[in-house]
Amino acid sequence: MSSTQGDIINMQKQKHFDWILLVILLSYFMILLDNSIIFTGTVKIAQDLHLDQNTLSWVSSAYSLTFGGFLLVGGRAGDLFGRRRVFQIGLIIFGLGSLLVGAAGSATLIIAARAFQGIGSAILAPTTLAILMDTYTGGKRVRAIGYYGAMGGIGASVGLVIGGLLASLLSWRIGFFINVPIAVWMLYLSMRHLPNDTGRKGTLDWLGTLTSLFGMITLVYSIVGTVGQLYALIAAVILLGIFIAQEAHTAQPIMPLRLFADLERTGANISHILYMGAMLGFWFITPQIMQSQLGFTPLMAGIAFFPLTVVNFVVALQVARLTKKLGNGGLLIIGILLTFIGMFWMSRFTPATGYWLGIALPMVMLGVGQGLALSPFTAAGVAHTLGEDAGAASGVVNVMHQLGGSIGLSILVAIQGMFRGVVPGFQHAILTGAWLLFLALLAAIFMVLPGERRNH
Repeated sequence: MSSTQGDIINMQKQKHFDWILLVILLSYFMILLDNSIIFTGTVKIAQDLHLDQNTLSWVSSAYSLTFGGFLLVGGRAGDLFGRRRVFQIGLIIFGLGSLLVGAAGSATLIIAARAFQGIGSAILAPTTLAILMDTYTGGKRVRAIGYYGAMGGIGASVGLVIGGLLASLLSWRIGFFINVPIAVWMLYLSMRHLPNDTGRKGTLDWLGTLTSLFGMITLVYSIVGTVGQLYALIAAVILLGIFIAQEAHTAQPIMPLRLFADLERTGANISHILYMGAMLGFWFITPQIMQSQLGFTPLMAGIAFFPLTVVNFVVALQVARLTKKLGNGGLLIIGILLTFIGMFWMSRFTPATGYWLGIALPMVMLGVGQGLALSPFTAAGVAHTLGEDAGAASGVVNVMHQLGGSIGLSILVAIQGMFRGVVPGFQHAILTGAWLLFLALLAAIFMVLPGERRNH
């Protein structure tokens, strides 16, 4: 083979890989976008559909329930039945769910559509990460995981901006309708560029599937539900206990317990839960304080997140280079520490402090920390996994992301409600988020970093 032919083949491979990365990142971005676009559009949704506060909370909670419940199933299904096929099924469900949400004319319809959309997200999130693990190796994998992890923060932050823009200028429905042509385009690209894997021989662990599904749903409900949370928590403990016992004995587990034998992965998962608990609570309550205390419109509140979003994006692009210098664990610790500083700083906010000193500058610190931390969380969560476990490990990473967000959001909202004044409630809620980040920092220092060193 001539050198020219070799160059052409390499260029074709690079082009192929770029298309795969585009499919992965844009699909994941859609999921995260819709998870946060609700926040700045809630007022308009409530007005259009005549929803009270309790019913409105279920527009978000229904999505969280099915997203969290189906994640492990979605991750393992890709291992068994082929990632491309399962990915395409997830795209179809998500696109159809987005169409139904945008067209919903009543509380029942929008809640049901959001639950259906969450199933699609639960299939897409772990499958996209598993496809990434299958496709890239070495430095290319580090770079691809860096971009993937960056989407975790960028998608959520941009969702707030887009939600505010659409709710103020056009309609909150467009934020969901726009997913439909994107999903169709992703489906076309996946048919052209994703490898047609057939999965591996085996059957789905049905007892593990059902107990994990209903165990996760009842666990999330015990956090976000409005009645019967204690009974839901008891049911969740029983179901997840049966699930773990099943996984310890079955030959083909949906979540191999060997995934938790690695100190680095386990530490990353614990830290990830705590980190996302702080961040989702922050994303949820900060637009409210800007609108209630600073007189911002939904559009202004969305735009006000630009300091975080822009900095996050710029920093995230440097992660691959910084990982080579500092190591994944070292970069994770720095990212969590900077996020903690930014969150603690924001807990000092008062209306007299104003937007720039009380919110914008802390957001810059948060953006740097988030840009540095989210990619290492993903990398550590799937580190040293076997190819046959890539989907299951990816499912666990996304469970930590989603479950942590649900738990943290509930904690911060509960703390906020314990205080009469809006500002004291915000301050104490954000301070609680800072302490969650401090615990995440400890898990990274004493588990992720030692585990990384031991594996190397």
